[in-house]
Amino acid sequence: MKTCIIFFCSIILSVIGKAQNEQEKTDVQRAMLDYVEGFYEGDTSKIIRGISPEVVKYGYWKDEKSGVYGGEPMSYKEMIAFAVRVKERNRQQPATAVKKVEVYDIQDQIASGKITAWWGTDYILLAKVNSKWMIRSVLWQGPLKK
Repeated sequence: MKTCIIFFCSIILSVIGKAQNEQEKTDVQRAMLDYVEGFYEGDTSKIIRGISPEVVKYGYWKDEKSGVYGGEPMSYKEMIAFAVRVKERNRQQPATAVKKVEVYDIQDQIASGKITAWWGTDYILLAKVNSKWMIRSVLWQGPLKK
């Protein structure tokens, strides 16, 4: 009888753990989607919801004429300003624009993933801030290979 109780308790705990893991993955994906959709749609509320104001973002872009890569940072304020310009200039991306979100790892306090977007590839690091997943670091490279 005692063995049966232990067995059923372990099954219940396993099911609860899987549900919690799935919720964590959904929450991490949502933060990553807020990032890419915020830029695609010009939606500052998504940027604010999914990205920590302490974010560190750095990217490498390729000069079309020389083929040489240059790099530059982008601050949280610049992310907000970029989204505002997208909306003001009616430059939203079409629904068919590439938008792939991959979650690599989730731990108790940190997570990692990759976003593929029209501009290139972003590697994302997230942290749980006040029980909410927020993007804390982005390293990107563009453009996508054709």
